[in-house]
Amino acid sequence: MSSTYSQDSILIKENTLSTWELLKYDGVSAFNGLTTTYTRPLQWKKDDFITAGAIVLGTGALYLIDDDAKKWFGTQEKNVPDVIKEFGWYFGNPQNVYAAHGALYLYGLFTKNEKIRKTGVLLLSAVSTAGLIQTISKTATGRSRPGNNEGKGKFKPFSKEGVYHSFPSGHTILSVTTAYAIAKQFDNPFVKAGIYGVGMITPLSRIWAGAHWLSDVGLSIAISVLVVETIDTYLNEERDYGKKPQNKISWKLNVGLGQVGITGSF
Repeated sequence: MSSTYSQDSILIKENTLSTWELLKYDGVSAFNGLTTTYTRPLQWKKDDFITAGAIVLGTGALYLIDDDAKKWFGTQEKNVPDVIKEFGWYFGNPQNVYAAHGALYLYGLFTKNEKIRKTGVLLLSAVSTAGLIQTISKTATGRSRPGNNEGKGKFKPFSKEGVYHSFPSGHTILSVTTAYAIAKQFDNPFVKAGIYGVGMITPLSRIWAGAHWLSDVGLSIAISVLVVETIDTYLNEERDYGKKPQNKISWKLNVGLGQVGITGSF
């Protein structure tokens, strides 16, 4: 009995590619992750529109309770340890986020650790994609921050003043994107929950600090999850980071003169 196997896609072999070639490949992956996310709405189907509608309705519901949430979180702020507040700010700071993600990616690149490399690409692509969305959105909407004491309904579109850059929350997007992308690398639900918990410190700290409304934070979390899911799907399906194809094997029985064989194609 003999068997023959054929494979449609050829996996990238890290030991045959130089560091520079891997860097170029990852750069294309990160950039395409960004463009794929921005063009994804053109391919939306019914379920996608339902999800988008749910996010809009959810944000609207949070908007209705923004004032009450501001008061409640304001009364809790004095009970929060300073170390938690400081961690929340630093964990969502753009410079810190990019420095940490860049270091992780470079470690994966130079050690040729495929899983860490892919995680680094996912992180860098996702925070860049989501970060650009929030930068444009907060400037375009010009929502007044809670600490500005002008109310949740005060908007000054395209203002250059930082007090009108509340919607959505940049710190929240960077921290939640980071936590969600890292959590996807683990299967253990308790590990995932722990990472999610760390990622939620920044959103809460932004509300405590009066820097953002609850609806700002809620929308930011939704954006982060959607961006990470879109880019992670692209990397898994369209790029080669060592995962073997999951296609089912098709078996064929070959019978000939003096020979019986099985051919497996996948």
